[in-house]
Amino acid sequence: MKFLPVSAESLEMAAQILIQGGLVAFPTETVYGLGADAFNPQALAKVFEVKERPAFDPLIIHIASAETLDKVADLSLLSGKMREKLFLLIKNFWAGPLSIVLPKNKNIPDIATAGLSTAAIRMPDNEAALKLISISGGAVAAPSANPFGSLSPTKAEHVRVKLGNKIDMILNGGQTKIGLESTVLDLSGDKIKLLRPGGVPKEAIEKLIGPIDDTSVTEPKHSGGKTSPGQLESHYAPKKALSVFEREEIIRQPFQTDGAFLFYDNSAKNEWLETQSQRLPKTAIIKVLSETGSAQEAASRLFETLHKLEYFNITHISAQLAPNEGLGIAINDRLKRGSLSPAARPAAL
Repeated sequence: MKFLPVSAESLEMAAQILIQGGLVAFPTETVYGLGADAFNPQALAKVFEVKERPAFDPLIIHIASAETLDKVADLSLLSGKMREKLFLLIKNFWAGPLSIVLPKNKNIPDIATAGLSTAAIRMPDNEAALKLISISGGAVAAPSANPFGSLSPTKAEHVRVKLGNKIDMILNGGQTKIGLESTVLDLSGDKIKLLRPGGVPKEAIEKLIGPIDDTSVTEPKHSGGKTSPGQLESHYAPKKALSVFEREEIIRQPFQTDGAFLFYDNSAKNEWLETQSQRLPKTAIIKVLSETGSAQEAASRLFETLHKLEYFNITHISAQLAPNEGLGIAINDRLKRGSLSPAARPAAL
């Protein structure tokens, strides 16, 4: 496995690996992706094998230019009104953390889309990712570069630790900027649906194109096929048991020596400290996502902080939910799904 910093030379090497059917982990603005040629079913099968990903969970197709959208999507199946909204979304949010589910082009293998007639497509806001995609065939299928269901990687080192020599190359582009996966929006039907909250807040989308249906998020189905990644009830889980609490709830939780606390902001941490009847030991593990309560900062640090907590000698993590608005909705989605993992669920707290 090659582990190289992003450069013109390493990008050329990575492109050749993709063209030849190999797998490359690369940085985006959201998290690191595990890339394969989107038109090569054998390469796509390797992605599912390496991640131990169920075949019913579709991949996201990454492109480097809106001009190449026709190569991966069949826009003739959209109504005129839906096409207008699509172009508005592209103009305002691409390149960026927005994946759009559209009728797929027949050139995209069924394995990429879990047999569905639709594909989730996005254009990442990362120079290295765009260059890699453009010189390797124009479309790269790339879920997060981690074992299925575990924490998403926001550093190249996270990929190396979790996937090791199972892939051909890791491009090291440093810490990702946003740190949460893309928002997924479904435009393939007669109404626009939010399938996964992410880097583009729902409020920003609705300000641009009007109300969208978010029942897939607020009332998720717990079985059956999925239209996009990130819709499983249990996902994004650390190795340690994770419990989530509203602000008022976490402040009432007693400190336990075998646990860690993850607060959204400093005000909640300080109020919690005042409630503790015992003097906390110097070894107490207390983390804060954003001292000032910035949702953008908290989102960018969420997975990175959870990765670090995996290596402490603890049995569980108590995490505070964010204010349920803007990026806070996506933060809470990841925390709640991570807390439902059978492998990370506490027996009792």
